[in-house]
Amino acid sequence: MANSVAEVMPTARSEHLAGAAAPGGQAFEALEPILRRYHRSPDSLIEILNQSQELYGHLSDDLLRHVAGSLELPLSRVHGTASFYHLFRFRPPARHSCVVCNGTACEVKGAAPLIEALEQELRIGLGACSADGWVSLGSVRCLGTCSAAPVVVIDGAVRKHQTVSSVLAAVRELDAEHGPEGEAEPQP
Repeated sequence: MANSVAEVMPTARSEHLAGAAAPGGQAFEALEPILRRYHRSPDSLIEILNQSQELYGHLSDDLLRHVAGSLELPLSRVHGTASFYHLFRFRPPARHSCVVCNGTACEVKGAAPLIEALEQELRIGLGACSADGWVSLGSVRCLGTCSAAPVVVIDGAVRKHQTVSSVLAAVRELDAEHGPEGEAEPQP
């Protein structure tokens, strides 16, 4: 016999929350303090999505459903909001990131040849991630470091006055950790 009304007549929210799982099958328990901090308010959707991504690395379908259910919002609104902002990602991030500034100063000082060389070296196009999730290649309109153009950011480290040879050397340093079969080699 059922113990509560929710067990007899589950709502979409109670069904959703009962089945929501984080990667690996555990519940999204780490998100609960954030939801409570924002009083489960739909007005806090962007901040909740931002902190959800910080916690879990990306906004999976299950995570978006959990947020929608927790805030009692349609999934379409949550997904629509997340997809509108380019800083939200729906796939796990690559282990390494390479971002080339293609603002005016960087473009004039040689961003295009850097991008072309990186695409060839990494065997991926701009805006893509390698199939094994090892590296992503992106661009940004301006990093605000125009006096150091062209600028490339690799794993968060800003590299100033880059040339094709210097940026390829930096990427090849990452490649040394990558291992022969697409797996990172264990560190001693």
